[in-house]
Amino acid sequence: VHLVESGGGSAQAGGSLRLSCEASANTYNRDCMGWFRQAPGKQREAVATVDRAGRPTYADSVMGRFTISQDNAKNMLFLQMNSLKPEDTAIYYCAVDPTCSVGWNGADWGQGSQVTVSS
Repeated sequence: VHLVESGGGSAQAGGSLRLSCEASANTYNRDCMGWFRQAPGKQREAVATVDRAGRPTYADSVMGRFTISQDNAKNMLFLQMNSLKPEDTAIYYCAVDPTCSVGWNGADWGQGSQVTVSS
């Protein structure tokens, strides 16, 4: 699956940004999907994911601030980010994994979108 991300950019602390990810194939009820991020000098981490049934899981650090959602008719995945903090600064990647494997080893990845939050 080819994934194209859009959105992101810069915001001040407390602000909001929205990331979008368009998949080239139908992922509805078939794939696990999610958003990951990687900050400089750190490992990539899961931010928010949904399983095949659309059930979301959030990292503790973004719980209550970020919301993952889907538009299945358009094969789109979104990440609404509110109450942003400087520590949210990272490159954000969307991922689709038809195998729903542990560690997302079977995933396809988007190109990445830079999110920068200033204090």
